[in-house]
Amino acid sequence: MLRATGLAKRFAGPAGEVRILNGVDVSVAAGEFVAVTGGSGSGKSTLLNLLGLLDDPDAGQIWYGTEAVSAASRRGKSHARGRHVGFVFQSFLLLPGLTALDNVLLAARYVGGIDERRRRRARELLEQFGLAERAEHYPAQLSGGEQQRVAFCRAVLNEPPLLLADEPTGNLDDANGAVILDALRARARDGGAVVVVTHRIDVTHGASAVYALRDGRLHRSAAAPKEEIA
Repeated sequence: MLRATGLAKRFAGPAGEVRILNGVDVSVAAGEFVAVTGGSGSGKSTLLNLLGLLDDPDAGQIWYGTEAVSAASRRGKSHARGRHVGFVFQSFLLLPGLTALDNVLLAARYVGGIDERRRRRARELLEQFGLAERAEHYPAQLSGGEQQRVAFCRAVLNEPPLLLADEPTGNLDDANGAVILDALRARARDGGAVVVVTHRIDVTHGASAVYALRDGRLHRSAAAPKEEIA
């Protein structure tokens, strides 16, 4: 589902150029749950932003399936993102002036707009995650765990084949973190390709593959037994 080769990214720093990524290769098939670990500043979020076409690499290529998306125009990348990718962020990124339901429906704007079918699916997702009675509440009226569940519903509204999660449990207690992790693993069991970047070891349990990001490169680590995903 996702393939990237030779990804490089550098930034200008006070002491000169800083290479964050230096030739990253990664491949994620449908049904795989891939975890990327690394310390603060190692480039985990930078890598996820490149894979999700939120930023452009200085070198390297990215494919979604057989589509070379890194070579697309800005508009083409936006369309590819809408069709293929769902994002789950540590800070939730909900719009404060929209209700929980309308925050979920934001994803529909990237695939043709809001219609009754998508509105019905949004309500079904909120109900699935125990938020049916919170649909008309605003983010400030929701707990952190509830906000992250709304963010997850938004990420999967369009049934994207690829789900990218950046420290999705970083702002949650253990119970709410477990809900999100179970949902991410369920996406992989249902045939989605899931990539999670994290500094928490518990997030890697049951992953199909675990990588450590060091010195700008991915290093394969020992993964927990795959049956733990079930």
